[in-house]
Amino acid sequence: MKKIIKRIAKLYLGLFLYALGIVMTINANLGLAPWEVFHQGLSKNIGITMGQASIYVGIVFVILDSLFGERLGWGTLSNMIFIGVFLDILMLNHLVPVFQSLAPRFIEMLLGMFTIGMASYFYISAGLGSGPRDGLMVALTKRTTKSVRFLRNCIEFSVLTMGYVLGGSVGIGTVVMALSAGYFVQFAFKIFKFNIKETKHRFIDEDIKYLYDRFFSDKKSKEPEKQ
Repeated sequence: MKKIIKRIAKLYLGLFLYALGIVMTINANLGLAPWEVFHQGLSKNIGITMGQASIYVGIVFVILDSLFGERLGWGTLSNMIFIGVFLDILMLNHLVPVFQSLAPRFIEMLLGMFTIGMASYFYISAGLGSGPRDGLMVALTKRTTKSVRFLRNCIEFSVLTMGYVLGGSVGIGTVVMALSAGYFVQFAFKIFKFNIKETKHRFIDEDIKYLYDRFFSDKKSKEPEKQ
């Protein structure tokens, strides 16, 4: 039970920090990361919040992941919902500062990226499934001869282009984040001495099977055979 509580705590701490990092990069007002450009473009055109846009896009990707046969974890569903929820809580209540001068804005953007890197460690190391967008990247990697790096770049370039067409904010910060986001995640992993290859994820189908075996298989085995 303690291990389960610890994993859930790590997951939700990671999701909150991820949303916090995103809001910091948004408030820096130097251009958004590719996915946030897309979410902002959707929010402007549909009349929803960025958090809601993140959730709706996440739902689409969870469906695609399932169609491609990728296994879903409770962390996948939590990622889909709660990053968007935390985004709206932070943004609508103005809980993250906005600066006017260039230097503080640039520092805020870098701190936001560092926060996202730390968040990635917490929610991935929880071992409760990858995020919906990462799941699609993994699925495409399995079904093509292309590298993860190539496919990730293609996906992010596509959503960046669509977001820009929809009116999302693109700037120098977009370039900086697109080129250096991976380094911040890698740095966070190095701080915690975390090897992602050693992470064993627990998936929803495993829990369903466990509950079925625990509560139904035992009952069936105890039922007397009919003569």
